[in-house]
This record gives sequence, C-alpha cells and structure tokens, in this order.
Amino acid sequence: MANEPAATALADAPEAALPVMHSITIKVNGSEKQMEIAPWVTVLDLLRERLDLTGTKKGCDHGQCGACTVLVNGTRINSCLTLAVMYDGAEITTIEGLAAGDTLHPMQAAFVEHDAFQCGYCTPGQICSAVGLLREGRAKTDGEIRELMSGNICRCGAYSNILAAVKDVMNGEGSADR
Repeated sequence: MANEPAATALADAPEAALPVMHSITIKVNGSEKQMEIAPWVTVLDLLRERLDLTGTKKGCDHGQCGACTVLVNGTRINSCLTLAVMYDGAEITTIEGLAAGDTLHPMQAAFVEHDAFQCGYCTPGQICSAVGLLREGRAKTDGEIRELMSGNICRCGAYSNILAAVKDVMNGEGSADR
C-alpha cells in the first residue's frame, strides 16, 4: 500500500514530533462545544471544517477582506487570523447564530430590505461586522460607519445599500442588541 511507509513513519516518530493537541471549550451560537484541536487551527477553520458552520466565508485568508468576520464575546474579529486556542471559554456568534429561529436579526432583515447584497459572498461577514459596529457605539455619521466597516470588502459594490441597512438599525428601525 502506498500509505504504509508514511503511516509507519508517523507511528515510529518520537513523541515530540507529534502535534500537541489542546482541549478547548467554546460556546458557538449558544451551544457549548468541547474539542481537541491543534494549536494552529484558526477560528475560521474550526467553524467551517470541524463544526460545519459554512456561513462564515473564507475569502482572502489574510485578514484583508472581512468575509470571515464573526463576533467573539460580542466583538467583531477576522476569524481567519485568529487561533482558536486563544478563545478557550469564549462565546462565538456566526451568521447562523444571529437569527432567533425563523425571525431574522434586525440587521439581517435590514440587509434584505435594502438589497444590501448582490452576489452575497461578503454578506455574512458584513452583517456580523455591522452588528459588532453598532455594539461598539462609536459610529455616529455616515463617514464613521464607512470607515469602521472599511475592513469588509464588497466586490459587487453594494456599499450604499449596506450603509442604508446599518443606518436603519442604528436609528432604531431595528435593534442590534440581540
């Protein structure tokens, strides 16, 4: 068999050569998860590959596009740049965790209402980032919203619709506190 030499080499490898696994407990979208992970596993890869939560997108994998934005303890992060072992005990919210059953989160509803997506690839990251932005409470003007959302790239150019959706929720036409 072609894999026998590799399997034998791995079995005969000194213990120091094997990756040290880390046990972590995280709460993802309200559900507690305990797992063993390698130290190099990113939050993005944990979500997509281990937990099958594929709403969070892998875009550039360099933290430049924002497609992978999720909320960790209510704060938005680029999950492609963040090691999962750093968040043992944390609460992670993905796009799948924002809605309450069949009821969309106000930001999700505003994105639909304002047609704030075209191809939709960036939409999960845009929405999670917008929810985090409003929780931060720093954006008061259109310019501040644009600047504080500038880490989330939309190749289709739906920025004016994204801005309108964020402003609607910010102005109380929906509540981003959920």
